[in-house]
Amino acid sequence: MFIDTFIAHLKSELRYSAHTVRAYSRDLQDFKEYIGGVEESLTLTQVDTDLVRGWAAMLIDNGKSASTVNRKLSALRTFYDFMRSEGNVPENPVFDFKGPKRRMMLPTFLKEEEINAVIDDGGFSDDFSGVRDRAVIICFYETGIRLSELVGLNVSDIDFGKDTLKVFGKRGRERIVPLVGELQLVLADYINIRSTVAPMEENALFVSSKGVRISTSQVYRLVNRSLLGKTHLNKRSPHVLRHTFATAMLNNDAELSAVKELLGHKRLTTTEIYTHLTFEELKRYYKKAHPRAGK
Repeated sequence: MFIDTFIAHLKSELRYSAHTVRAYSRDLQDFKEYIGGVEESLTLTQVDTDLVRGWAAMLIDNGKSASTVNRKLSALRTFYDFMRSEGNVPENPVFDFKGPKRRMMLPTFLKEEEINAVIDDGGFSDDFSGVRDRAVIICFYETGIRLSELVGLNVSDIDFGKDTLKVFGKRGRERIVPLVGELQLVLADYINIRSTVAPMEENALFVSSKGVRISTSQVYRLVNRSLLGKTHLNKRSPHVLRHTFATAMLNNDAELSAVKELLGHKRLTTTEIYTHLTFEELKRYYKKAHPRAGK
């Protein structure tokens, strides 16, 4: 009962994505099964920090990564924040609980010559699918938007007069990104050919060949296909293009705060990981170029 009410709250009030809602639901059900295994009569209103600690330890013993354990703890922390606000528990047992430290993973990104090769020499056809696929790649690279944000774009979100693109991010947060130069021309060409497959009442910007909003799995596949054979990376996902955008901006002297706004990050610390990334690149260049760096 408590979990169902919480999940409904995530959907209607907090407007969490469907993916996050499913993940939180699974995590909470797993935790409920765990406490039932500890003591059959235990309920979610009787949880203390020791139970949380035991669950985290079990997850680690079962080979779960620090990142996974922390994500599950985040779900539990949010749940008990809600439970406390509803008066179901006196305090949040996860409030001060620290999860395992995770090793910082630097984002993977494409080199400038690689992304240019994809865009300029990618072999995109001149038919609807080819024009759309190239527009998708350029939109990711020139705006840094997330996969879910791109799929959710509507034709009405584009304002060619003001050179802007309206993007709805996590929790429905709205931001405006510039629509200039190549991206503006590419989207104008795409919208023209889009009319050959999509009905006038369909507002979705990126559509399938059937004229309906393109799915996240379709976008993932087209990005993977477009990058295949043109990059040194084994990972070829839309998020790599988001990382490539952020890295390119910072490497070309963009202010960190500006990149934060463009990416739709809530906290500057989230964006700062890209400064670590560019510094790692700087060290590689140094080691390669300086005559005594290898001594």
